[in-house]
Amino acid sequence: MPVNVLIVDDSKLARIVAGKALAALQPEWSKVEAGGGVQALDLIDQTPVDLALIDYNMTEMDGLELAGALRQRFPDMPIAIITANIQDEIVARARAVGAAFVAKPVTPEGLEGFLSGAALRLRAARS
Repeated sequence: MPVNVLIVDDSKLARIVAGKALAALQPEWSKVEAGGGVQALDLIDQTPVDLALIDYNMTEMDGLELAGALRQRFPDMPIAIITANIQDEIVARARAVGAAFVAKPVTPEGLEGFLSGAALRLRAARS
């Protein structure tokens, strides 16, 4: 089952860290990266994406705005918001768009639960 993961963060280092955690857990999955929301939306027009890991704090469009835009286009896509700043308001907004949370810095342990659930959802959707 080929899976494409979209990693969106305005920090290249943070994208590298998230990519390494992803590769440690799902080495056969591929990743595509974007440095911001607008670039991510352009990218998904050209590249099929199965799930998304999105930084919350970005300049042009925050992660929840991007998650909302992705949710409109892909109602069943597993989406995780990556942040070190988990506040009640942000949690409520993420839940409203059906997004999970992964704490920064991203580690395999922190990502494992989200990826396990995402893999189950993707398998179910494809069968």
